[in-house]
Amino acid sequence: MPLLEAVDVHGGYGGMNILNGVNMTIEADEIGVIVGPNGAGKSTMLKAVFGLLTITQGEIRLRGKPITNLSPHKLVEMGMGFVPQEKNIFPSLSVEENLEMGAFLKPATVSRLKAQIYEFFPPLLEKRRQPAGELSGGQRQMVAMGRALMNEPSVLLLDEPTAGLSPRYMNEIFERVKTINAAGVGVLMVEQNAKQALRIAHKGFVLAAGQNRFSDTGEALLNDPQVAKSFLGG
Repeated sequence: MPLLEAVDVHGGYGGMNILNGVNMTIEADEIGVIVGPNGAGKSTMLKAVFGLLTITQGEIRLRGKPITNLSPHKLVEMGMGFVPQEKNIFPSLSVEENLEMGAFLKPATVSRLKAQIYEFFPPLLEKRRQPAGELSGGQRQMVAMGRALMNEPSVLLLDEPTAGLSPRYMNEIFERVKTINAAGVGVLMVEQNAKQALRIAHKGFVLAAGQNRFSDTGEALLNDPQVAKSFLGG
């Protein structure tokens, strides 16, 4: 049974569809990457999965259970984590306080979970008493991901986690995503850095105009001349 499955998903904002029949499936041990041009519906699809917009047709399932149009807080209780692209930390709170905010469903396990997050993101351990807003962009992204992981999700949704980061931090975030996935968390992420993201992807989904144009393994998409020409800059 797939971890996360979207079937013929339509939806959008204000009665206007941006998604026009999107399909995607990831297993529990996989990293899925959504790529495509601006306006393709990539981030909209992630928001649809997380209950942030109304799906008008189609279905989304988590471990076989229908979750279409459930509220985000309900989805968090069911084991989903979401890291938006912007405004994803509490800048005035310390790194440690940011992480603790993520464990509101599991207060008894805060110490164990924090230790695990510091293993995933070693730079955060020495910065744990510093206000999160003072950190570099890459380290702030680690805080945001760490807070989402404090609830021990089975699937983590990441909206452009490397946007605006230096090449060094971009590579670091991709390495951390691989580590998180290897620890048993399925990952579905939207990425503008398509080539680099597809290199770590078990599955890739190329969207255009709110529909699947290509779906395959990350490696197959990287080696597909049509995908390279149309979506990966040749």
